[in-house]
Amino acid sequence: MTDIHPFLAAHPDCILVDITGTQGSTPREAGTFMLVSAEALSGTIGGGQFEFMAIANARDMLAGTGGMAEMDIPLGPDIGQCCGGRTQLRFRRVTQAVAEEIQARLAGEIESLPEVYLFGAGHVGRALATALAPLPLSVTVVETRQEELANLPAETKTRLVPMPEALVKDIPAGGVVVILTHDHALDFLIAREALERTDLAYAGMIGSATKRATFASWLSREGGGERGWMERLTLPIGGTAVRDKRPEVIAAMTAAEILTALGAYRMRSSS
Repeated sequence: MTDIHPFLAAHPDCILVDITGTQGSTPREAGTFMLVSAEALSGTIGGGQFEFMAIANARDMLAGTGGMAEMDIPLGPDIGQCCGGRTQLRFRRVTQAVAEEIQARLAGEIESLPEVYLFGAGHVGRALATALAPLPLSVTVVETRQEELANLPAETKTRLVPMPEALVKDIPAGGVVVILTHDHALDFLIAREALERTDLAYAGMIGSATKRATFASWLSREGGGERGWMERLTLPIGGTAVRDKRPEVIAAMTAAEILTALGAYRMRSSS
């Protein structure tokens, strides 16, 4: 079998469990899938007794002791869950054709991931790249310093460029810009390019209230102060609810801001 997924390489004899439909409140949506082998799992369709039932059914199929090709499970008190909806599942043994289908689905998911550009890989930039790595995002770190691109998560893409601000125009609509460089003047140049656009989901800059005021004054002199640009800039990133300046804490709070902004952007785009 073609090695298209680490789990399939280690567990080629497994069952693909697909959510094919949902009604009402459910823990996961249609299109979600998991892989079940005799000893291991990859992914989740929502957890709880509902998932235990699906795993047991899949393993019965693997063992040849039964198992259904489809299940329709109400998520109510009868199985110890209180979602109130119901979920339809499909079970298929993974063949070469099914494996290729999984590959195509994963490739499609990767292509549709929101693009997040982190400008700067200092302490907070690295912490934020680490916080974002397990999330459904495509993360690129942009730097002018080669040495700062070391020790980033393996999933993170990198760009080493002399003029980071020139990359902003190429970020896809709905993307995210987070500005965390070592140079305030460079921060301002990148932010000006980001705020010139109206199709980004989030534009944020590390800093303080003083830096925000300084940037607003600079932006006004540059001709952007009267265009409502500052309202589109999150500065400082990470909010003020948790007053902790450790890079990992700022990264966690900023990751939450980014996910919230992306959700709001999707809602605006679909309405």
